[in-house]
This record gives sequence, structure tokens and C-alpha cells, in this order.
Amino acid sequence: MSITVTLRGRTVVGGCTEGEALVTRDTISGWGGVNPMSGTIIETRHELRGRSFKDKVLVFPGAKGSSGWSAVFHMTRLTGTAPKAMLFNEMTTKIALGAVVMRVPSVTDFDRDPLTVIETGDWVKVDADRALVEVIKGRSRAGHGG
Repeated sequence: MSITVTLRGRTVVGGCTEGEALVTRDTISGWGGVNPMSGTIIETRHELRGRSFKDKVLVFPGAKGSSGWSAVFHMTRLTGTAPKAMLFNEMTTKIALGAVVMRVPSVTDFDRDPLTVIETGDWVKVDADRALVEVIKGRSRAGHGG
């Protein structure tokens, strides 16, 4: 049985997409924390070290590190390894610029903390045009056409 939870937030970059969630409670460092050729987290002590956000809905607290964040994330768009969407808690100029250069639907300032609602593997529908996120829990990825 699947359960759908709806979150409301604020649009950073518009667009609509859906995909499997990849969730971390750790901030992500763009400069030296991500391999832009694979979209893989390479930061030494990061809980997602070795995991790629390519084709995932990335759910995380926010960005950390230098202004290199936007350059690295721009490269993920060019190499096709960017996430499908980004959902995050803390809005900073780094993450705003990263979302814009990646051109992926992005939402922040939620009515509920997405890190307490969304788990890795949940299916997430992002309508950033309306700042709405539907989280489908208890349903396998196979139930969504792969």
C-alpha cells in the first residue's frame, strides 16, 4: 500500500519531473565534494560517499564550501549527470546559483522538513512551477516504469 505526502515550498527553479529520492542529512560541498563526470559524491566523510545523484531527486540540507559550487554543478548539467531535481532546506546564493546553472526543478522553504518526510528510495513528483512536491511512500521504483 502506498501513501502520498504533499509538501509545499517556494520555487527556486521551475519545472516538473519525478524520480527516486536520494536523501542526505549532510550538506554537499561542490568544490572537491562531487565528481561532475559521474555525479558521484566523493567527499571523504560524507554519508553518500560513492553514490551518484544522477537521475535522482536530491534531497539535502544545502550547500557548503566555496563559490566553486556553481561551476561544478554546471559541469554536471553538461555531462548529463545532474540530479533530476533538488529539494533543500537552506537557501544560499551558492545553491541558488547551482540550481540555476543546472536548470533542474528546485524547491526550498517547505511547510515541513523534507528530511523528516522523504527517505532514499521514495518516489517523488516535483512540480516546482507550483512549489509542490508529492512523496509516494511504500511503492517500489519498479511500479513507476523503471
